[in-house]
Amino acid sequence: MSSNSSKYPLLDQVNDPADIRGMDSAGLNQLADELRDFLIDVTSQTGGHLAPGLGTIELTIALHHVFNTPEDRLVWDIGHQAYPHKILTGRRDQFASIRQYGGLSGFLKRTESDYDTFGAGHASTSLSAALGMAVAAGQKQEEREVVAIIGDGALTGGMAFEALNNAGDLDANLLVILNDNEMSISPNVGAISNYLARILSGHAYTTVREGSKTVLSTLPPPVKDYARRWEEHMKGMVMPSTLFEELGFYYIGPIDGHNVDTVVQTLKNMKEMEGPRFLHVVTQKGKGFEPAEGNPCVFHGVTPFNPDTGKIEVKKKGRSYTNVFSDWLCDMAAKDERLIGITPAMREGSGLVRFSEEYSQRYFDVGIAEQHSLTFAAGLACEGLKPVVAIYSTFLQRAYDQIIHDISIQDLDVLFAIDRAGLVGADGATHAGVYDYSFLRCIPGMVIMAPADEAECRNMLYTGHTHPGLASVRYPRGGGPGVAEDSKMTLLPIGKAELRRQSDDKSVAILAFGTMVQTAELVAESLQATVVNMRFIKPIDESMVLEMARTHQLIVTIEENVVMGGAGSAVNECLAENDIQIPVLNLGIPDRHVDHGSQLQQLAEIGLDEKGVRASIMEKIKLHKNSESLTRPLDISSVKAVNQI
Repeated sequence: MSSNSSKYPLLDQVNDPADIRGMDSAGLNQLADELRDFLIDVTSQTGGHLAPGLGTIELTIALHHVFNTPEDRLVWDIGHQAYPHKILTGRRDQFASIRQYGGLSGFLKRTESDYDTFGAGHASTSLSAALGMAVAAGQKQEEREVVAIIGDGALTGGMAFEALNNAGDLDANLLVILNDNEMSISPNVGAISNYLARILSGHAYTTVREGSKTVLSTLPPPVKDYARRWEEHMKGMVMPSTLFEELGFYYIGPIDGHNVDTVVQTLKNMKEMEGPRFLHVVTQKGKGFEPAEGNPCVFHGVTPFNPDTGKIEVKKKGRSYTNVFSDWLCDMAAKDERLIGITPAMREGSGLVRFSEEYSQRYFDVGIAEQHSLTFAAGLACEGLKPVVAIYSTFLQRAYDQIIHDISIQDLDVLFAIDRAGLVGADGATHAGVYDYSFLRCIPGMVIMAPADEAECRNMLYTGHTHPGLASVRYPRGGGPGVAEDSKMTLLPIGKAELRRQSDDKSVAILAFGTMVQTAELVAESLQATVVNMRFIKPIDESMVLEMARTHQLIVTIEENVVMGGAGSAVNECLAENDIQIPVLNLGIPDRHVDHGSQLQQLAEIGLDEKGVRASIMEKIKLHKNSESLTRPLDISSVKAVNQI
């Protein structure tokens, strides 16, 4: 979408940040107004992450005005706050394609632009990456500035504090900007705070401060320590500096992040400093768009909406798996007072809003701290409680050591409710939940379930909660085929599959996992194939696998997970362990990252839609049509009996 020149006269002239650097104060403020209107207009048509970007308009303009990007590195934490950055760095005319198939990514992406210095989809990574870049510049003796921009939510992640601790110790030439968009650290923003920030970052003050260090260095240690503490406590009276000063950073702020002149002048002053610096900028999420200011959570990520009223277009859709989990959690909590609900900063996304309201004393949002969430759950389990960790598949990856070391080895009773499993559409590769079968299947004691529909999801959650050990239920983004849940919860036998369609043809048996069951049933109609809803990835139903091998000529496995080490691999291992040789076709996510687009587009691209699955099976049959193994069923009557699990 090309911007309208009559509506965005100044923004139209900005093709890269160099066009911003010569602007005066009036130009920068006009650009901020136009950029805000442009972001609202385009996002109202395309959807996307709106409120975070509205809060960083002035900060983004100031950064590109003061720093020589991309030579100077800007490292944004996650991509939600970087929409204005994308618009100002040569991607304005492409912006209407954001999060769409073949269009701009909704996150930072190194292959998309030289200005995207570090790809970011998960939070709390900016400080570590920026520190690495700053150290690299020093090693290579290159003169450049490195700036990390982190939101206050991301600062709840332990990785961010690890980087802060390391940066202060290294005395690295790094500027960290805290975009405090919830005023969770300090509300004292105004003329006095801005004045103090300008003074404290100015040349006169820093000269005196550095000079005082030289003078004090000649004093006895007790006197020198007293003087240092006096300075920190005096600053601590008006600003939350002590923590960052103790970590080795020179702290400035808080300042008003929507005052372009203040931000520009402060950045110019801080650019002249060296070593680790910390600028605290307070912004308002959704700034300049009243509906987003009033409800920044709703407008964090939105579908198309009316830019005049803020009314969001609501497309009629089926019941989501997240809603299924939400209702089950509350129903189960009513029956079991030991149940505790935990989420790492995804209350709305993971469906814990109702639970947080009805069972507030048993609800814990631990912040963007996935590792902590799992070990916290382990501690609860040690004391006989029943923790349920609601977490996206892509975020569970971040706590792998905790799954093994803190839960599995100690054989603790924890349930993972894994949302957004499989391909996730517009969020793309950074949020794809396509690895959990593989990385969970190898963990001793782990039970892994994948529902084929909404009713089965509810029963699997109940089964996992009842199981006395580590269990997981993984379900996709969006809704299922529309199978209504029963209020009564049914316990499923662990490790038992369900025969969905029995074919008289006996040529092809499709073993489908989770989301792929519906596709398998559609394909089976035209191929006259047998369909099994495997239900359990671990323990795999060996008796069902062996029965299908005994009675059919080709086994096909279908999963919305990477093929390597996934559910199909579990079937292959079962056949190999029992010395069975039969043609097998494993269908799943290929060994590459799948770019953003709709979920249907992504599935079609990799051949996991109905058309692609049918074509793959037909190709396999054609390849082996002259093979003896496809002219008669494989005789495995002599194979040892498999114990029922």
